[in-house]
Amino acid sequence: MDRGNGSVEKNSKTSDDRETKEVNSTAQKFVHFSEAEEDLVFRMHRLIGNRWELIAGRIPGRTAEEIEMFWAIKHQDK
Repeated sequence: MDRGNGSVEKNSKTSDDRETKEVNSTAQKFVHFSEAEEDLVFRMHRLIGNRWELIAGRIPGRTAEEIEMFWAIKHQDK
């Protein structure tokens, strides 16, 4: 049974490390948007909400993940 407890602790530590890596990778993956792209994202979001795939379809070269990350970072303090 001691072995089981050790693996739980190990999994918890791994989970904590994973969360830290995800936060760090999010900060590193931030993509700068041009003023026109930002304006389009804000206008599209006002019209259709969190439908990132549809918004990305209007901005060539942008993925839904990039747009969602941009939106989250821009609105994290608000």
